[in-house]
Amino acid sequence: MRRPLPRRTLVTAAAALAGALALAGCSDSGPDSGSSKAELSVSGPYMPQPVSADMAAGFLTITNRGGTEDELTAVTSDVADQVTMHSTMGGAMQEKSSFSIPAHGQLVFKSGGNHLMFDKLKRKPKQGQTVTLKLTFTKSGPLTVEMPVKSATYNPSTGH
Repeated sequence: MRRPLPRRTLVTAAAALAGALALAGCSDSGPDSGSSKAELSVSGPYMPQPVSADMAAGFLTITNRGGTEDELTAVTSDVADQVTMHSTMGGAMQEKSSFSIPAHGQLVFKSGGNHLMFDKLKRKPKQGQTVTLKLTFTKSGPLTVEMPVKSATYNPSTGH
């Protein structure tokens, strides 16, 4: 014959089960559930080898797989005194202090569009080298990116 469990054991087991169920209800188990915070990653970074001794451009894509928008507020680099962010619309370039990265979306920096400008280069990066960037966001922690220097005529859609 089985002996009944003490009341204290039952209460502890019930509390543990309730806690586990509460956590399961908050889990991120579904394929489309997404996180309630920003989840940022960087892909395709590159810098065309600069033709000028004091200025260069940079391009990359920031993807946000999370459920909250974030904002890129600053970019710094070991190779330049200053890195500025620019948008290009209708052929006109305008400096921006920040860029939004929508939830479940992307921020694309590409030739002819949004881009980074490296001003007052400390050294002129050459093809085959890498440049280190630090991206700063409103909500997420900073991201460090290694940006390869490509040929001056590099086009990511053709690979050259």
